[in-house]
Amino acid sequence: MNAKQQAELLGLLHARFDQHASRHPGIGWAQVQARLESRPEKLRSLQAMESTGGEPDVIGQDETTGEYLFVDCSPESPAGRRSLCFDREALDARKENKPAGSALEQAQAMGIELLSEAQYRELQTLGEFDLKTSSWVQTSPAIRKLGGSLFCDRRYDTVFVYHNGAQSYYAARGFRGVLRV
Repeated sequence: MNAKQQAELLGLLHARFDQHASRHPGIGWAQVQARLESRPEKLRSLQAMESTGGEPDVIGQDETTGEYLFVDCSPESPAGRRSLCFDREALDARKENKPAGSALEQAQAMGIELLSEAQYRELQTLGEFDLKTSSWVQTSPAIRKLGGSLFCDRRYDTVFVYHNGAQSYYAARGFRGVLRV
């Protein structure tokens, strides 16, 4: 990213940070910006989150590491990250009608991680997300070994966790990510 692109992204993130102050009480933008400017590789990940429709925003700070947590806060699962199966193994297992890729591979390429179930539930305390879509979440090796994977959504004012075959994909299912800065 060149200096102009960095400045534009920082301006956009700052505006969103100010607009949604309830998502990050007690955290100041100056500290977040300083951390971002000292880690320019994180800006590339945030740009990837933004360009795929994630609307990343700070939702907290890791008490152990001090890292700020940027999470996709778009109302619905990011539009640029839908119609993906769960991982490479699932993608390779499909014999026909293969999706364009997998959630885990795309997240890795972006430099982010899929939300855990706990992180997804925490996000839902900050607003109402995925009322029409769903999002893949981290899945335990035991479930994945059996061919499954997990996804979440919000319906009837309740957060639901479901299972599906990891090779499945739907136009309304994507993934939300977290970036630690």
